[in-house]
Amino acid sequence: MTLQSTAQIGRIIRDGVVFDVKNWTQDMSNSNQLIDAVQNLFALLKQRRIDYVLVGGIAILYYVEGRNTQDLDLIMALSSLDALPEFKITSKDTYFVRADYDGLQIDVLLTQNPLFKKVHEQFTKVQSFLDQDIPLATVDGLLLLKLYALPSLYRHGNFARVGIYENDVATLLHYYQPNVPALLTELSSHLSESDMAKVRSIVSDIQTRISRFRDETR
Repeated sequence: MTLQSTAQIGRIIRDGVVFDVKNWTQDMSNSNQLIDAVQNLFALLKQRRIDYVLVGGIAILYYVEGRNTQDLDLIMALSSLDALPEFKITSKDTYFVRADYDGLQIDVLLTQNPLFKKVHEQFTKVQSFLDQDIPLATVDGLLLLKLYALPSLYRHGNFARVGIYENDVATLLHYYQPNVPALLTELSSHLSESDMAKVRSIVSDIQTRISRFRDETR
């Protein structure tokens, strides 16, 4: 696979931070500590026997190349955070927690959300990833999470993240050709009818782009 060690995850996150121009007014002298932070984090999760699933941009790197990110995304139960006092919580709402671990930003998707719980339980597989076995969301699990988030991102006018998420969806659909109707059926249990209409429109647009790309490359 693209990545071979947790140190490489640290370098990807470090580079994502360093090369983001919004961060250039900040002190970046400790950016290399992110590499150690990532290695220490996975060792800590294993040592504490935390039941987690790796999702987000780093998980996508298991399946496709070229993704950039500045944080780590994990699904876990709220109770698991009690066993991780090293996580300094910076924000929290019903289904999400953002924490700092030695300068590393961690976004936690809580299993209190029914879809997050389902991905955790049914769309996860332990993969030999990096230098250890890591519970990782499957392609279907990642697609469910990305599509679930898109209507909210549109409502909040977060165009940059919309572009990133739609590109993730397009890339996974192109390379893995999952059962899209089954994914949409699953999502319909977790989104309103209006949000599902938006998701179906987004998926249709992406599928049209993929078809056009395949036609042009034949």
